[in-house]
Amino acid sequence: MRNGQLLAYGALGFPLAFAALPLYVHVPRLYAESFGFSLGLVGAVLLLVRLADAVIDPWLGRWSDQASAGNPSHGRRPQIIRALPLLGGGLLLLLTPPPDASILWLVVALVVTFLGFSIITINYHAWGAEIAASDHPRTQVTAAREGFSLAGVVFAAALPTVLGNLGNPAADSNEFVLGLQRTAWLFIPVLAIAALITLTRAPRTTAGAPPAMASLTAPLFDPVYSRLLLILGASGIAAAIPATLVLFYIADVLQLAAWQGAFLALYFVAGAATLPLWVWHARRYGKVASWACSMALAILSFVWAFTLGPGDGLAFAAICAFSGMALGAELAVPPAILADRLARLAGQGGASNSAGSYFGLWNFVTKLNLALAAGIALPLVSLAGYKVGTGGTAAVDIVADEQGLMALALVYGLLPAVIKIGALILLWRWRHHFAETKP
Repeated sequence: MRNGQLLAYGALGFPLAFAALPLYVHVPRLYAESFGFSLGLVGAVLLLVRLADAVIDPWLGRWSDQASAGNPSHGRRPQIIRALPLLGGGLLLLLTPPPDASILWLVVALVVTFLGFSIITINYHAWGAEIAASDHPRTQVTAAREGFSLAGVVFAAALPTVLGNLGNPAADSNEFVLGLQRTAWLFIPVLAIAALITLTRAPRTTAGAPPAMASLTAPLFDPVYSRLLLILGASGIAAAIPATLVLFYIADVLQLAAWQGAFLALYFVAGAATLPLWVWHARRYGKVASWACSMALAILSFVWAFTLGPGDGLAFAAICAFSGMALGAELAVPPAILADRLARLAGQGGASNSAGSYFGLWNFVTKLNLALAAGIALPLVSLAGYKVGTGGTAAVDIVADEQGLMALALVYGLLPAVIKIGALILLWRWRHHFAETKP
């Protein structure tokens, strides 16, 4: 595969990640601050909608396999094209709510956005698994996709702050809300341009007809895939909890709300900068070793985040940089291991045309992580007494507010490290099951 084709395939990863950051990070704060919804209510809505979205992903994967097999001259492109308006329109609804938006607006906007995001992501990832013919090119394909994804996340992290301050908004304007609105409008042309590049320049694939129903159920009975999903789930929850709470942590524990965009950008820039190093490492030492090293780095760099307090910006920047360095491998290596598994199954006469179903279940686990993070972390810190905006204020009940902030810091910093340790133990225990997937 030529470099130009590799870059063309990766381009669509930019807007997908561009959308994912506000979708998973900014939405809780937007609806909690702007509309006064409790964190418990927002967390419950996110949990239910994400669970429903996750449940349908395996079926969307099965449908995608059938649709692409029924249209071999175009492969997975028609499914992606159909879903583009859903993603673009849904995100616009989600980030530009009217002043009197109800909780129903949030639900509908989430459903539309998630549906478009799911269809595109499943077909896009399955496409990537189908175009690489050997082990190391699969790592290159996932690295190209995730490299563009990291670039998209960096832009999405910085843009709300930059665009919110652009043009000297009126004193009564909420810069955070204004920045998200402008980001949503900018997302539409970005999505269109990137999709055009990928759909017209990336390598095409063809697929034969999948088995009658085997492609939907076969992944569940694949022991290697099941273990991989379990590790992905544990590691993903460890990443999703701080992603859900990071804006609250920065604003109220560190009391550095003005630096939110910079911290997020630093995290993702570090991930993008070290991605080529992880690709080399995976080729030299194996994908499993790279994944394990990235987990260990994430644990060691993040475990002390719960000890920080007001003004500890430099220490948190170091955490962002080192934990961001681990991000590249966490994004690129697991999908490459799955692509290796699919290739080997095809070589053994197995589920050769079921990439969509496998990635549908993969998406299910990924979204389940995010759903659990929102549905558990937000109500948990709320029940522990944390209230949005209590950091640095003249509190009525100083003891209660301090307890709430301590709970936020513990759930944000310590709980993910404990869960990530469990994921690393599982990966190391089952490393021999993935030994076949060498680069």
